Amino acid sequence: MTAVPSALALSLALASCGGGNEQSAGGTSGEVVTDGSSTVQPLTAAAGELFSEENSGVNVSVATSGTGGGFEKFCAGETDISNASRAIEDEEKAICEEKGIEYTELRIATDALTVVTSKENDFVKCLTTDELKKMWEPGAEGKVTSWKQINPDFPDEKFELYGPGTDSGTFDYFTEEINGEEGASRSDYNASEDDNVIVKGVGGSPNALGYFGYTYFEENADTLKAVEVDSGDGCVAPSPEAAQEGQYSPLSRPLFIYVNKDSYAKKKQVSAFTDFYVEQDTAISEAAKFITLNDEQRTELETALESLKG
Repeated sequence: MTAVPSALALSLALASCGGGNEQSAGGTSGEVVTDGSSTVQPLTAAAGELFSEENSGVNVSVATSGTGGGFEKFCAGETDISNASRAIEDEEKAICEEKGIEYTELRIATDALTVVTSKENDFVKCLTTDELKKMWEPGAEGKVTSWKQINPDFPDEKFELYGPGTDSGTFDYFTEEINGEEGASRSDYNASEDDNVIVKGVGGSPNALGYFGYTYFEENADTLKAVEVDSGDGCVAPSPEAAQEGQYSPLSRPLFIYVNKDSYAKKKQVSAFTDFYVEQDTAISEAAKFITLNDEQRTELETALESLKG
């Protein structure tokens, strides 16, 4: 259960787009250290895998401490790039500033945060944002445990909840949009920073429900079912089109990488990898089954890269 496509698939996808790293790092060697969001991990890992094919002396490491955990390491100067499923927050900005870490934010893809059940679940097709809140809000802990409590048409069966841990940007985004406050959530659920653990847990029980990035659903659609979400204008299924057009509300969101400016300026492997990531972003996103940027967002990404180059 992995969301990282093979190097061959990526190579073919890039070749079909006229890809290839036209400005190869040449004799560059060394390591590009990244950490952060498990949602963004497959995209950065795919970019790193393909980049290293053409630049064998460069190793791109991609760890998953969650968005918050990634920013902790990034602002301590331990990583070159931080993968994030939400924008950096004021408290994190202050820590980076205190440590003298300057950075550039690059939006590299779009995500449709996806609520999932097992394919064996035959009664949940759509949930309103109010029903999701009823399941996940802090006051539900130990009290709301049955599907029938969520909707009287559902069976009187105990549900199992799976979701990201508190260091996850996905957790931050979901709790803010659904529960009305970032970090506000019941704690009696199966939490993991590894989305594959959530995939396995939800897929193994007809009464389970969880949430994570769209890519992990796509990669596991044989065992999982995406739940449509109704925020007041009817049920909408997660999809690239719905996320890009703003119809999948409120669970469509931007995905980012944050690049340490000093690393970019002083480490050739970091600048070469970052340039490659941006130049080939559309093809990499498509190959890794992420939602690509629209034309306006793509222009903003290219402008941000130019500012990073100085």
